[in-house]
Amino acid sequence: MKPRIEENILICPKCGFTEAKIEIKSIPLIEQSSGSLKIVESEKGPSTLPTTNIDCPKCGNNIAFWWMLQTRSADEATTQFYRCTQCSHTWRNYA
Repeated sequence: MKPRIEENILICPKCGFTEAKIEIKSIPLIEQSSGSLKIVESEKGPSTLPTTNIDCPKCGNNIAFWWMLQTRSADEATTQFYRCTQCSHTWRNYA
């Protein structure tokens, strides 16, 4: 479920189910910076993430936010995610 803070609801991105009239609190994000962890307020969103030059497959914009997650077992490479700064399309690259 993803929060839509301005509408005060949670929505499932897969099926569209919504849960209304809930209390959504600020959830801090964790960002790695210069070898240390930095807490980032969720209201700031992806604008606090680093950017890179890569073409968006949806709109052709050449700047995207990026982050890495360990999505598979620990002995495999991390997955790099990108989000277009223009259309917010998100895609991944398996390193």
